[in-house]
This record gives sequence, structure tokens and C-alpha cells, in this order.
Amino acid sequence: MKKTLIMALVLLVSVLGAAGMTTAKEIVITTPGKQAIPMSLTRILPFQQRDTVLEETVDKVLSADLDLSGLFEFVDPQAFLDDAGRMGLTSTEVNFTQWRLLGAQVLFKGGYRLNGSQVELNLRLFDVISRRLLVGHNYRGQVSDVRRMAHSFADLILEALTGKSGAFNTRIAFISNQSGHKELYLMESDGYDPKRITNHRSLVLNPDFSPLGREVIFTSYRQGNPDLYRKEIYTGKEARISRYKGLNISGRYRHDGRELALTLSRDGNAEIYLESLSGQLHKRVTNSWAIDVDPSWSPIGDQLVFVSNRQGNPNLFVADLIDGQVRRLTYNGKYNATPAWSPDGKRIVFSRLEGGAFNLFSIGVDGKEERQLTFGAGNKEHPRWSPDGRFIVYSNDISGKKAIYVMRADGSGQRRISTLDADCSHPAWSKSW
Repeated sequence: MKKTLIMALVLLVSVLGAAGMTTAKEIVITTPGKQAIPMSLTRILPFQQRDTVLEETVDKVLSADLDLSGLFEFVDPQAFLDDAGRMGLTSTEVNFTQWRLLGAQVLFKGGYRLNGSQVELNLRLFDVISRRLLVGHNYRGQVSDVRRMAHSFADLILEALTGKSGAFNTRIAFISNQSGHKELYLMESDGYDPKRITNHRSLVLNPDFSPLGREVIFTSYRQGNPDLYRKEIYTGKEARISRYKGLNISGRYRHDGRELALTLSRDGNAEIYLESLSGQLHKRVTNSWAIDVDPSWSPIGDQLVFVSNRQGNPNLFVADLIDGQVRRLTYNGKYNATPAWSPDGKRIVFSRLEGGAFNLFSIGVDGKEERQLTFGAGNKEHPRWSPDGRFIVYSNDISGKKAIYVMRADGSGQRRISTLDADCSHPAWSKSW
């Protein structure tokens, strides 16, 4: 059925999405928090049989996704007039005058039709000022796929208004000890439906998604040594791909998915190496007496940022894979860790220990314009970017247990998304699911 849904997306976006792209330039917002588009988000309406749970699910997912984007100011639904209760999914059927009176600049409307366990969703976004459709999409699938449909349309709304798709129809991998052992879990981008996908009954750490498919790598002590594993999420097929003596940790896929960077201590000291997906060594990147860990690729794969104590305290360094040169990136703070390179290549987010707690910072790849993103109590660690670069996911132990949080790239809009009553850490964000 998932294949059916994907096919429906492919077929219908060509019909309706094109209309949206032709008018998207009329409303352009790129910086969350600095501009907010007044938006009316109506509840979807039934063509025939009504399902209030389905309506509430779509409304809840869209509201949360669009609110996290920071791009919208929602018109109070209590002020809605009678057009909110009419289906009206074409430009000629919408009473734009009503919505303009309420101050709305964009309007969401939708309808649905049930047929047993199947559902068809017709979702639309209108430009109230120009009285035209911005983007529309019809989805067909199982009722259980409704959350995914809503996430997908939230992504289309962001694309129609900014030119860049959202990151809501994705998954977040993380580590939790809910079962009594640290295992790998998977959940939706808003924390819904967490599922355990390993059963190593040992210690699992540091997942990373393949950029080309739905598979992850992670380190596990299943065989007693910290070895690197690769797992296909849908088939469950799993392989131990790096098992050198000592550390095989913090593996990261290159942007094309054909190579890994990781830390090995096979020669007695923790150094950065490049490996094939089968574990064959390609290159030793660092060669220092110091401890070199936590590599993260630049978007085009020509550089790695990593953590090293080669000049005293742990700081961030950048290795150029072309000329072999290594340069220091951070000079502030006594403990900088877990860097992640942004998808646009411009900034690197990392955690820093100051005043007894870790907080998150970002810095330009030239070492300039360092910015503190989080403040206050609680350790905020292991930051990772969303695939569109709009958001950062991380762990925070302010409640006493580690939980997964997300925020906008500027540090605003922080919210907890993990729901498990257990420690949750080491998040990683997939591309479109």
C-alpha cells in the first residue's frame, strides 16, 4: 500500500502541483520569525461519511508542522465565517472576500472521502489576495496513512511559499533504553509512533541515515566490541560492516552514500578513517597523537569537521580531503563536541560545555559568526540538521531523563517530540520518507 501511496503522489503532483508553482512567487517568505504570513487553517470536510478522528488528525499534524516552521500567524478559528463550513475546493468556489476581511493572506481547505479502510484526501492552499490556488494535492491510501499525507502536504505548503520543500514527511532515528538496553528506535518527525528496530540487548549508539535509501548505520557492542552495523529498515536485514579491534564508532555516510567516515582505534589511537559500505579501508584522514572523533561531512564531501584535543581541550577541526590540510575551527570554550555540517554547507552546529551544562552553538565554516542557540539548564547534545536545514534535532535532559527536542535553526521554537518514558538520545534525521 505504501507503494500505492507513493505512486498516487507522483501522478497527482504533476496535475495539481504545477498550478501551485506558477503562482508561488507572489508570496515569498524565507526567514522564520521575521515575517509571518496570516493563515486560515480550516478543518477538512467530508464529501459523504464523517470521521471526526481523521479530521482532528489532519488538523493536528498540519497545525503542529506549520507552527514549527515559524512562517505563519494563524487566524483564530473562532472568527471563521460560513465559508469555513463549505467544501469549496476551487478558486471560483471560495469566498475570498470573507477570508480577506479576517486578515488571512493564505487559506487552507480540504475534503475527504472514505471507502472502507481507504481514504481520499483533497488538500488545497489558496492565495487570498490574488484569489488563486497556490498548491493542491489529492492523496489516496489507507486511513492509517493520513498522518503521512498531512506531513507531505505541509512540505508542499513550505515549497509553494519558499521554493524549498519542508522536512515533515521524514523519520528521526534515536537511541532509547526503554527496553532495559540501549536500542535503536524510529519515529515520525513530530515524535509520533516510536518503534524499536534493533534487539541487540547490548549498547547501541550513534545512528546515521543513508542519503540514498532507508537504511542506517550505528555502533553496537553486541559482539563485545564497539563495531559498526548497517541495517535495512524495511527488510530488517543487518550486517556488521566494520569490526576492527578497538573503536568502530560515529560512522557518517558521505552525501552520495558510497563511503563512510568513522573513528577507528585499530592502531591504538582514535583516528578518522574513510571506509566502503562493506568495511574496506579507503583512507586514513588524521594521524595525530590526539583523540580524533565525531566526523561530519561537508555537503559535497570534500571536507570533514571533527573533534580533536590535539591543541589542548576538545575543539572542532576541519580536514580537507583534497589537499590533506587540517585547520582549527573553534577557539572558544573548553569542551566542544558532536559537530554536524548544515545541508547548505554554510554552518556547523555543535555542543559546548560551559557553566556545568552543554548548550548548542553554530559557527560559520570559516570560523566566524559563532552563535549560541540554546541557553539555561539542561544538557543539549548531539545536534543534527533536518534535511532542509530549517530545523535542528537534539537531546535535552532538563526533565531528568534525556528526551529528543527540535527547534528552528536560529534556536527558536524549541519543543520536545519524544514520548517514551525513558532516556532518548543520539537523534539522526532522514531525508524524505
